Amino acid sequence: MLAEDHTIVREGLRALLDVRDDITVVAEVADGRAAVEAVNQHRPDVVVMDLGMPELNGVDATRQIRKDFPATQVLILSMHAGEEYVRPAIRAGASGYLLKGSGLSDLVSAIQAVARGDAFFSPAIAKIVLFESRRGERPARDPTPGDALTNREREILQLVAEGKSSPEIAKQLQLSVKTVEGHRGRIMAKLDVHHVAGLVRHAIRIGLVSADT
Repeated sequence: MLAEDHTIVREGLRALLDVRDDITVVAEVADGRAAVEAVNQHRPDVVVMDLGMPELNGVDATRQIRKDFPATQVLILSMHAGEEYVRPAIRAGASGYLLKGSGLSDLVSAIQAVARGDAFFSPAIAKIVLFESRRGERPARDPTPGDALTNREREILQLVAEGKSSPEIAKQLQLSVKTVEGHRGRIMAKLDVHHVAGLVRHAIRIGLVSADT
């Protein structure tokens, strides 16, 4: 399954993979929330997941998929090679991380590897993953304010940063407006910010949304 919000990229990936006899694309979606729903419907072996998607970012979508559908593996396909993107994806349960500058042969190899239950990482990503695997042998990193956010708070923070109002978020997440406002208040307190612009900046900094959202 392909989860990518840029239509031309998604359709290009499908065109490249559809000609192969050993890979079948069962679905394609344009946001993280739809990715979780599509996995529930199609139960694919592998999800090729972008990170910067609307509604629900790729990290949180990966975390939910790996929790609810452990038989489905997730391969991140992203333009971002920074530690602030790679580490959360690995911690969320991704089995592979491939940069978008990679060739088709690397993509096919990555899909096949994670489908077998193996890991696959672009060379530029491998060093970060190695450090992450040894994290228990090193002093723990200093926590950031974002570490204190719950999954629901991360979800609401992303939607706020995408410009959605509390009533819109409440309708989308099937919550009351009062509940959403309560979450917003706790997010602001945890992050020590007091306006929406500060929330947006923090969401960009931790990779929930991109700067051009």
